[in-house]
Amino acid sequence: MTDGLRVLSYNVHRWGDDRAALARVVRACAPEVMLVQEAPTWFGTRRKRRAMAATFGMRYVAASARNAILVADGIHLDGIRGRRIWRPFVRRRLNFIATQLPGGAVGGVLQLGPTRLAVVVCHLGLHPRGRIHELDQVLTLCRSFGTPYLLAGDLNEEPDGPIWNRLTTEGLTDLGDAFTFSSSNPHKRIDTAQLTPPLTGHLHAIPPADLATASDHLPLLIEVERATSSCG
Repeated sequence: MTDGLRVLSYNVHRWGDDRAALARVVRACAPEVMLVQEAPTWFGTRRKRRAMAATFGMRYVAASARNAILVADGIHLDGIRGRRIWRPFVRRRLNFIATQLPGGAVGGVLQLGPTRLAVVVCHLGLHPRGRIHELDQVLTLCRSFGTPYLLAGDLNEEPDGPIWNRLTTEGLTDLGDAFTFSSSNPHKRIDTAQLTPPLTGHLHAIPPADLATASDHLPLLIEVERATSSCG
């Protein structure tokens, strides 16, 4: 592997929108690793996820709940582990009551030059107070790899909330500030990519074609770079 890693984080809305448009977006981004939120589920879950990955020219390798990791040819992910995330089953807000599906997070380790790097994907829930407890569980998974890590996913919260503050306190670097929801009218930033030292990275711009019909979220295309040491 080279000294850079191209990662796409994307809430694909259960693979339920324009599948051809989604495939064109992903192929145009040409990721080596794809961190998927809202992967297809229910009947034939694995079959659907493998079929989705094939339309992207990628391979499905791991999942927990509705989060999944896909890789391109030649990319090897090891030490894979997932975690089911406890979240309140019922979300109450004002007079509105809704159930929530169980949460999850999944990650694995790969080689970035001489550095071992973990990639972890999560999708936090709709319960405002429940999300901070979910994030604590996600961070426990991230730390368990014992390596620098990239954490990406759908936080369901805007940057002035406690989840973002917690990530800053943890020492992660926020890689971008673009609106990600909705894809047809971007006005909220609820998706993120966060990186631990000594790694650095940045977001790539993504051509707008097909984005509005591919999913209800916009993707994040991340370039992770290994830190270079200087000689005195």
